[in-house]
Amino acid sequence: MNIPQDFELVELARKVGQRLAAAKLTLAAAESCTGGLIGHLITENAGCSDYFMGSAVVYSYAAKEGVLGVDHATLLAEGAVSDAVARQMAQGSRRLFDTDVALAVTGIAGPGGGLPNKPVGTVYIAINARDDYTDSRHFCWDADRTGNKLLSAQAALELALAYLECRERSFNGRRSAR
Repeated sequence: MNIPQDFELVELARKVGQRLAAAKLTLAAAESCTGGLIGHLITENAGCSDYFMGSAVVYSYAAKEGVLGVDHATLLAEGAVSDAVARQMAQGSRRLFDTDVALAVTGIAGPGGGLPNKPVGTVYIAINARDDYTDSRHFCWDADRTGNKLLSAQAALELALAYLECRERSFNGRRSAR
């Protein structure tokens, strides 16, 4: 497993930003185990204020509920590290920041906190877009705390880039069909 370097992630964030700016779309994030890393990577690029509205670092259940509107019953039934919570975090972030697209990351960075069914390195990443697009991914990284955070931020930015590229192809296909 290759742990990405900071400069590689800043470049990936730049690519996401270029696509957002070209499409005149805005982005927000909701971060738990990444602790604001996605927001940091995006804001390393000049001009990001054109498309990046903010990131909510919501580490606790109370913050997930109070800031993003994550359902208390879902947190109790599924746990904070779950697909359902990641999806609700993305929806809540998009609403909170009134953006076109939002990313969310929740997981167990380590070194402690793992469970038999959710070992250290378990991460859920979700994306939610105003066009009713929602997707999520599950990962189980095998790195140290820093590596798990870097890999999670990379996966979130790659999910955003994939969505934006797909959206762009779809838009260009509709335009050329005329």
